[in-house]
Amino acid sequence: MTGSVERVRSLSIWTGPVKPQPLKGGLSNESFTVEDNGRKYVVRFGEDFPVHHVSRENERMASAAAFKAGFAPEMVYANEGVMVLRFIEGRTYDASDVRKNVERVADLARRFHHEMPDYVSGPGRLFWPFHVVRDYAKTLKAGNSRMVPEVPGYLELSAELEAVQPPLPLIYSHNDLLPANFIDDGDKIWLIDYEYAAYSTAMFDLAGVASNALFEPPQDEDLLAAYFGKKPDADLIKAHAAMKCASLLREAMWSMVSEIHLDAPGVDYVAYTTENLERLKASVDAYRSRF
Repeated sequence: MTGSVERVRSLSIWTGPVKPQPLKGGLSNESFTVEDNGRKYVVRFGEDFPVHHVSRENERMASAAAFKAGFAPEMVYANEGVMVLRFIEGRTYDASDVRKNVERVADLARRFHHEMPDYVSGPGRLFWPFHVVRDYAKTLKAGNSRMVPEVPGYLELSAELEAVQPPLPLIYSHNDLLPANFIDDGDKIWLIDYEYAAYSTAMFDLAGVASNALFEPPQDEDLLAAYFGKKPDADLIKAHAAMKCASLLREAMWSMVSEIHLDAPGVDYVAYTTENLERLKASVDAYRSRF
């Protein structure tokens, strides 16, 4: 931590001495808030994580594009392994906030999905959660993970969930819609953290919103109706429920991979794996019982 604080202080953009304050919550990055000349910023450190398909060059591009499109705070500085963004004064959402703002969140997701392609540049990156699961399985085997005996079951489950996904238009998605990545300033909701931004279908973002905010089936249907502008049919409801399971499977396997490849300060990846596997089991049980 001391080295990171000194690195923040040494950045050339400050007008005078600064006192970085740790910003808690990240599972793979270190972040700090900094006040300088009456303005507040977030300093975010992060390296490329090939095992997680994370490229900081892509993150910087997506962050800059999202600012131009009106979804993200301005990135005022970027260099190898570090970004500095303007701090958004507002309420950072928790799960209950997302559940109370279903229509606003759905509208934000729809606009983001369809407006961002006009602003992104460079190679067209893809994010397909079922490919991610298959690749994580290879990474776990190569790293002799403690979870290797469970991998065949995860792949079977992934194939089952992928099989019910309907064809949908290709859009530009965020792919990490945790409640804490929504900030409400009272007038608009901002989106932050673009590590996984890429082209996909809308279903993973919608499932991520619902899963991370602990939606029940009626709220799932409200979200789908608000996003698509009509009452969802049975196939869409089933596909969304399956993708909620896939979202949890991908998150659990993300944590398994992180157990052997990451070492963020204060993060217990084994506990996070256990938490997500418990949520996955409950979600899959509910999915299979219902469908």
